[in-house]
Amino acid sequence: MKFDILTLFPEMFTPIRTSMTGRAEKKGLLDFNIVNIRDYSLDKHKKTDDTPFGGGHGMVMMTDPIFRALKAVGAEPVEPEDAASVGSKRIVYMSPRGRILDKAKIEELSREDELVILCGHYEGVDQRVIDHWGIEEISIGDYILTGGELAAMVLIDSVSRLIPGVLAKDEAVMDESVYSGLLEYPQYTQPREYEGLEVPEILLNGNHELIDEWKFEQSLLLTRERRPDLFRQYFDEHIKAEGGLSKRFRKILEGVAEQPYKLKKNQK
Repeated sequence: MKFDILTLFPEMFTPIRTSMTGRAEKKGLLDFNIVNIRDYSLDKHKKTDDTPFGGGHGMVMMTDPIFRALKAVGAEPVEPEDAASVGSKRIVYMSPRGRILDKAKIEELSREDELVILCGHYEGVDQRVIDHWGIEEISIGDYILTGGELAAMVLIDSVSRLIPGVLAKDEAVMDESVYSGLLEYPQYTQPREYEGLEVPEILLNGNHELIDEWKFEQSLLLTRERRPDLFRQYFDEHIKAEGGLSKRFRKILEGVAEQPYKLKKNQK
């Protein structure tokens, strides 16, 4: 998958060429084309922003440098009469007023062969950029960042994990927190005891059936405590709809849903 990243600060994207995404790029699974919008400014000082019409605080990124940068990566504008259409390449703009980046959107974006990501800065971009190019606005949460670069890296990392071959084990993607429908159970490694803190005994007894049940129950308890919305959805899908769970796992789910509990840090 290719990512065309349009930004005023290309140096901020060093992290995507490290760790998982960096290894995937070296293997040819990912391609990062980082485009400096300033390179497409015709101003001798490489100016890319100006004061907003109608007044207001801050500066707004200008149309011309962004238009030129989009043309340089092969994007095409939408038809004027069809605001819902998309051009030759899918373009997203990292914006606090956009749709929240969730599991469904990440899965949808991961099916693209190429994705153009526009990173705003200051007070954002001229609205004509969004309208002319049919750009989809995406947010990573209800808060404001200085610019779109950090949000873009969140999108890139989350989407890249779903590209076949990027992770060492593809099956691990859907088992992890949230993707399975539940938050992930607690994890432990060596040593067995550290400063009086012990690994739950059940993880050491070698009975994988009991271990699986413990992990499932812990995921349920964590999800019920921290994300009751996810827990209700999971319960409805697997109890009311009667789908997907074995009898013993259904019993555990029903027990967690019905009985009061207090989650402890080191349940055994």
